[in-house]
Amino acid sequence: MTTENLDFSADVSRLLDIVANALYSNRDVFLRELISNAADACDRLRYDALSNDKLIKGDSDLRIEIRKDATSRKIYICDNGVGMNHDDLIENLGTIARSGTSQIMDAIKSQQEAGAKGDLNLIGQFGVGFYASFTVSDQVEVISRKAGDKETWLWTSDGKTGYSIESASKEQEDLLIGPRGTTIVLTVKDDGSDYLIDERLKHIILTYSDHIDIPIYVGYKDELEEGQKWEAVNTASALWLRPKSEITTEQYNAFFGHLSGGYGVDEPLSTLHWKAEGTLEFTSLLFIPSLRPWDLYDPSRKAGLQLYVKRVFITDKCEELLHPWLRFVQGIVDCQDLPLNISREMLQHNVVLQKIRTAITRRVLKELNTLAEKDPVAFEAFWLQFGPVIKEGLYDAVQHRDDIFKICRFYSTHEDGKLISLEDYVSRMGDGQKSIFYISGAKAHSLKNSPQIEGFKSRGIEVLLLEDTIDDFWIQSAMGFKDHPLVSVTKGDIDLDNIAQGAGEKAKDKVEDDKAEDKKDDATFVTLIDRMKIILGDEIGDVRTSTRLTSSPVCLVAGDKETDLNLEKMLRLQQQYQGESKRVLEINATHPLIMRMAEIAANDSDGKLEKATHLLLDQARIIQGESVSDPTSFAQNMSDFIQNGI
Repeated sequence: MTTENLDFSADVSRLLDIVANALYSNRDVFLRELISNAADACDRLRYDALSNDKLIKGDSDLRIEIRKDATSRKIYICDNGVGMNHDDLIENLGTIARSGTSQIMDAIKSQQEAGAKGDLNLIGQFGVGFYASFTVSDQVEVISRKAGDKETWLWTSDGKTGYSIESASKEQEDLLIGPRGTTIVLTVKDDGSDYLIDERLKHIILTYSDHIDIPIYVGYKDELEEGQKWEAVNTASALWLRPKSEITTEQYNAFFGHLSGGYGVDEPLSTLHWKAEGTLEFTSLLFIPSLRPWDLYDPSRKAGLQLYVKRVFITDKCEELLHPWLRFVQGIVDCQDLPLNISREMLQHNVVLQKIRTAITRRVLKELNTLAEKDPVAFEAFWLQFGPVIKEGLYDAVQHRDDIFKICRFYSTHEDGKLISLEDYVSRMGDGQKSIFYISGAKAHSLKNSPQIEGFKSRGIEVLLLEDTIDDFWIQSAMGFKDHPLVSVTKGDIDLDNIAQGAGEKAKDKVEDDKAEDKKDDATFVTLIDRMKIILGDEIGDVRTSTRLTSSPVCLVAGDKETDLNLEKMLRLQQQYQGESKRVLEINATHPLIMRMAEIAANDSDGKLEKATHLLLDQARIIQGESVSDPTSFAQNMSDFIQNGI
């Protein structure tokens, strides 16, 4: 077959140049990544052989061999795993865009714009591991034969001009270590001579790849002296199956880096390693990360757990092992109670996996609760990154809601910039308070100044400040905490006077409340409200005096049977909600502006009341983060009032 020459795209070429030159101080990663790929190929073969044992017949001793030739300056990374054919080589090695090229370029641009110095730590974060080969090599050759095929292929690239694919020669076929598999040949650059030393290669293997359960050998077996045993450099034992007492923190961290692709970038906040025994047997090694992955909110993000059955890799896309709201958890689950030849369809409806998922969820939530109690500072840092994701569980995992509530943290009007738990809130409730009050919106510091919570703050009633989008959705289904209903301060007519008052300074606020209550029945205020209702017409559902307001003249709230204000806004933005609820305009009967409007309500011949009423409604809308219905009229009314006031 003739040589097939193919080009990289412009973005890919630029990316390869960055990978080859921006990671100079961390070039050891090239061997780590190639060994990981080789181990994956062996795992894939073991799985495929379950349904077709001919694939592994005659060469079942799976292994990885690292060889070098100092004279020709070549390093060979060989495995007898599943191998690749022509199409696999193009798919896996010729199309980096599948690994997120655009995201990589965006990350590079952001870092450069921020003036970051030093090496760009890209390897392991975006799936470009194989291309780390070009940090030490100016030419990479991949010789591969897929299990069950007869044809051997050669993929060649210098990482700049593109790549070529052709049938391998007999001499190149001889570089394979078995009847199938892959051999990667690196021609080492002049400044990479240290990688042509056996001890240097062994050191890298022990540092990064000791957990690989495929034996890794360095050198040639036929070079051994008579009677000398060829020993693997790595432990060649699945880390998760080894006793915890034999595993160091460094080994756990290295394994976490292998799973998450975050070597040197992130270390696990918590490591959970346990074996479940009894009616259901499985071993689990899970990691809770410290840093949020870049694709945490990407719908295409795959599950973070890998499923093994009796040490045989089954899949890394088993969504049934983990709830979506725990998708940041990384790890391994090795089960003894599943058949080795389990199919994808069987996985989706397997009772064993459902039980494992329940056990994992409880264990993770317990670990997080323990962390929150023992190290509140570390937990708060974790919550700020992963809290919104965990709160998704309040919406779709009713069976775990109580445990999730234990670790949920919120801002409130009682703690400036400090997160509190629902348990903290309940412990501070007054005797007459039965509900947990909240307000939701974009940012906690803005919500704290909302007019709807003025009356709550003046009475010492704590209000939760919910700033995550998911809050407006889970709160509709969760309803309450420990028999305390969750009540929005922007909905319905809340009678604050029946809630227990604080002592001391807060008690005098009741005097002003009594004044406001007296004015509700004042004839001038009755007239004012009636006039405002006529002026606003269908723009508003109702106008009434408020116990919520103390310093602002007006605010908008939702009616008792209407959708909460912020939820309706979210539905419009995210789900093209077209419904139109009738808001309630509440007025502050003790505010000087409202009192003046009440005086002129019975004798308004020049239209001042009408203009003022529309201005106040628009003001309430603006405070709520909404647009005014008629910007031109709003601007004209505002100009008239400013002119008359100057």
